[in-house]
This record gives sequence, structure tokens and C-alpha cells, in this order.
Amino acid sequence: MKFGVPLGLVHPAAWRELAVTADRLGFESVWLAEHLVFATDLSTARYPGTDKPGIRPGTPLFDAPAYLCALAAVTERVRLGTAVYLYGLRHPFVAARAFATLDQVSGGRAIVGVGAGWYEGEWIAAGVDFATRGPRLDEAIGVSRRLWTEPAVEHHGEFFDFPEVAFEPKPVQPRLPILVGGESKAALRRAATLGDGWISMPHTLESVRPQLELLRSYRVEAGREYRPFELTVHAYSLSGPEEIAEWERLGVHRLIVRPWERSREAADRLADFARTFALS
Repeated sequence: MKFGVPLGLVHPAAWRELAVTADRLGFESVWLAEHLVFATDLSTARYPGTDKPGIRPGTPLFDAPAYLCALAAVTERVRLGTAVYLYGLRHPFVAARAFATLDQVSGGRAIVGVGAGWYEGEWIAAGVDFATRGPRLDEAIGVSRRLWTEPAVEHHGEFFDFPEVAFEPKPVQPRLPILVGGESKAALRRAATLGDGWISMPHTLESVRPQLELLRSYRVEAGREYRPFELTVHAYSLSGPEEIAEWERLGVHRLIVRPWERSREAADRLADFARTFALS
């Protein structure tokens, strides 16, 4: 089992220290969430499944791939991922360039976690149709894979249209991994058909089973059941090392864990977790 650290669940001032600590202790990856902008009008900010706003407009926002490039400079081994990046909100040139740069700067440690998004306000603010976010993401993924691997790319699609361009440098990794987040049927189907894996919301062993079953069925339907596919689950309440075998039996490859309750305790609790789960 691989273990990741959700940097976004501590204050940004602690991100550098926590990433360096995770790298030193043997954690496999660190992860940043992202939004492009928050609107002060909260009428479009109701978080799915609740009746409350899912954002605070004054929350500091950072460019996730750029920040991960800074963390690449102070770490050596830990992988650097987004959970998740609103890939369809940008032109593929912008998004593909950001992650190719991160992969180059980090020596091949980038993980491209993407999602269609739930918060309509930032799409309105950016002047992009929220209703098309799913198919825009699908097209952007396809375009980016070509930009990362082909010497020259021309594209004429529903949302993006451009003449032949060169795109250099390519990522270090021959196939830059795209993990798709989201738990709707559309998101799970996107992960199963277009992604190299899936990233979950926080789950327990029991609550994640329905999503894993749907993923399996969609992969079989798409004829991709035998292709490599990485399952990443946010699991914030592990009972202990004995639970890991149960996650592995479900086919999960990576757990993103949060063994702390307060930001100021995060580094110490990571060290405790590393000892308990024998990470190094």
C-alpha cells in the first residue's frame, strides 16, 4: 500500500514543512486541491449533498502545479499530485503545460488528478459554460495526451480548435498519469474509460464499495478491465495497520491519510503514523 498526505488540510504556511516531512518519512505522495477563483455571491456555492456553501470567498487560493513545483525543489522522492485540478476550466495548452513543467522540474514525479468540478460560481466568473464541464474535461484530457506524446498536434473539436502546434518539452514520464476524481456515475465512467485511475472523496471500507463496483463494471463495459488502473482513496479514520489488508483486498493501491486533527500537530502525527505503519 502507498500512502499520501493531503496538504490542503493544513494551513498553507505548513505545506512546505509537511511535504519535506512526508518525503523524509517515506510517504509516497503529497496532494493539493485547487480552485481558480471564489465568487463573493454564494448563491451558486451550495456543496452537493448539503444545504450549505462549500466555499469561503476569502480563502487563499494558489496555483496548484506551480506550488508543487516549489515543493519539488525541496523534496527528493515524494510524488506530487492534485486532488483535484479543474482541468476543463483551462485551455489544454495551459493545463498541459503546467503539468509537463511540474513533471520536468520534479524529475518525473507528477500525478495529474483532475475533476469536472461542482462549484458553478468560478465557471461563471471565468466565462465558461458550467453545463459543459464534463465534455470539456473529456476533450481536454484527449488533447493533453496528444500534446504530451506527439511531435506535432492539430485539433478541431467541440470546445478547442487550433492549427498544428509543437509542444515541448514533453513530460519525463512516458505516460503522465491522469487520475479522475468524482463520485457521480458520469465521473466514475470518465475515470474508467479515460483515466489511469480514480481518486475518491473521504471514505470508509464500507462506504467506498459501491463506487468500486461501478468502476469495475464501467471498465469491463469499456474493455479496459485488464489495463493498469490505480485506485486512490481518501481514508481519514484508519483503525490501525491491520486494516490495510482489507483495503488491499478491495483493490485499492493508495490511501491518502490525515492522522492529525490540528495543523500544528500534523508533522508529529505523520511521524507517529510512519512508525506505526512501518513506512520506512
